[in-house]
Amino acid sequence: MKKDIIIGIIVGLIANAIGVLLFSLYIGSTQNRTITNVLETAVSEGRLGKIMAIGAVLNLLAFFLMLRQGQDARARGVLLATITIAFVTMILMFTQ
Repeated sequence: MKKDIIIGIIVGLIANAIGVLLFSLYIGSTQNRTITNVLETAVSEGRLGKIMAIGAVLNLLAFFLMLRQGQDARARGVLLATITIAFVTMILMFTQ
Protein backbone atom coordinates (compact mmCIF):
# COMPACT_ATOMS: atom_id res chain seq x y z
CA MET A 1 0.00 0.00 0.00
CA LYS A 2 2.80 2.45 0.88
CA LYS A 3 4.53 1.60 -2.38
CA ASP A 4 1.38 2.48 -4.36
CA ILE A 5 1.00 5.79 -2.52
CA ILE A 6 4.62 6.68 -3.28
CA ILE A 7 4.10 5.77 -6.94
CA GLY A 8 1.01 8.01 -6.95
CA ILE A 9 2.98 10.90 -5.46
CA ILE A 10 5.67 10.48 -8.12
CA VAL A 11 3.04 10.34 -10.87
CA GLY A 12 1.40 13.49 -9.46
CA LEU A 13 4.68 15.39 -9.38
CA ILE A 14 5.59 14.28 -12.90
CA ALA A 15 2.12 15.20 -14.19
CA ASN A 16 2.47 18.63 -12.63
CA ALA A 17 5.92 19.12 -14.16
CA ILE A 18 4.57 18.12 -17.58
CA GLY A 19 1.66 20.53 -17.09
CA VAL A 20 4.05 23.37 -16.24
CA LEU A 21 6.17 22.59 -19.30
CA LEU A 22 3.15 22.37 -21.60
CA PHE A 23 1.77 25.67 -20.32
CA SER A 24 5.20 27.30 -20.69
CA LEU A 25 5.48 25.88 -24.19
CA TYR A 26 2.07 27.30 -25.07
CA ILE A 27 2.91 30.74 -23.69
CA GLY A 28 6.32 30.65 -25.32
CA SER A 29 4.88 29.75 -28.71
CA THR A 30 2.38 32.62 -28.61
CA GLN A 31 5.11 35.13 -27.71
CA ASN A 32 8.05 33.61 -29.64
CA ARG A 33 9.97 32.78 -26.44
CA THR A 34 11.67 29.65 -25.17
CA ILE A 35 10.38 27.56 -22.26
CA THR A 36 13.42 28.58 -20.21
CA ASN A 37 12.77 32.24 -20.92
CA VAL A 38 9.11 31.90 -19.89
CA LEU A 39 10.03 30.19 -16.62
CA GLU A 40 12.81 32.68 -15.83
CA THR A 41 10.38 35.55 -16.40
CA ALA A 42 7.78 33.84 -14.21
CA VAL A 43 10.29 33.48 -11.38
CA SER A 44 11.49 37.08 -11.66
CA GLU A 45 7.93 38.45 -11.78
CA GLY A 46 6.70 36.19 -8.97
CA ARG A 47 4.28 34.21 -11.15
CA LEU A 48 5.77 30.75 -10.80
CA GLY A 49 3.12 29.77 -8.26
CA LYS A 50 0.37 30.56 -10.73
CA ILE A 51 2.04 28.49 -13.43
CA MET A 52 2.44 25.60 -10.98
CA ALA A 53 -1.25 25.82 -10.12
CA ILE A 54 -2.20 25.68 -13.80
CA GLY A 55 0.20 22.76 -14.30
CA ALA A 56 -1.60 20.82 -11.55
CA VAL A 57 -4.62 20.45 -13.83
CA LEU A 58 -2.99 17.35 -15.31
CA ASN A 59 -3.17 15.79 -11.86
CA LEU A 60 -6.93 15.63 -12.30
CA LEU A 61 -6.44 13.42 -15.33
CA ALA A 62 -4.00 11.14 -13.48
CA PHE A 63 -6.26 11.02 -10.41
CA PHE A 64 -9.39 10.02 -12.30
CA LEU A 65 -7.54 7.52 -14.51
CA MET A 66 -6.21 5.77 -11.43
CA LEU A 67 -9.61 5.75 -9.78
CA ARG A 68 -11.17 4.32 -12.93
CA GLN A 69 -8.57 1.53 -12.97
CA GLY A 70 -9.26 0.71 -9.32
CA GLN A 71 -5.88 1.93 -8.08
CA ASP A 72 -7.20 3.80 -5.06
CA ALA A 73 -3.88 3.96 -3.20
CA ARG A 74 -2.11 5.47 -6.21
CA ALA A 75 -4.95 7.95 -6.64
CA ARG A 76 -4.47 8.89 -2.97
CA GLY A 77 -0.79 9.53 -3.73
CA VAL A 78 -1.70 11.83 -6.62
CA LEU A 79 -4.07 13.68 -4.29
CA LEU A 80 -1.29 14.08 -1.71
CA ALA A 81 1.03 15.44 -4.41
CA THR A 82 -1.67 17.90 -5.50
CA ILE A 83 -2.17 19.10 -1.92
CA THR A 84 1.59 19.53 -1.52
CA ILE A 85 1.75 21.53 -4.74
CA ALA A 86 -1.13 23.69 -3.50
CA PHE A 87 0.79 24.49 -0.29
CA VAL A 88 3.97 25.29 -2.24
CA THR A 89 1.94 27.51 -4.56
CA MET A 90 0.38 29.29 -1.60
CA ILE A 91 3.80 29.86 -0.02
CA LEU A 92 5.20 31.21 -3.28
CA MET A 93 2.28 33.59 -3.71
CA PHE A 94 2.54 35.00 -0.17
CA THR A 95 6.33 35.37 -0.13
CA GLN A 96 6.57 37.40 -3.31
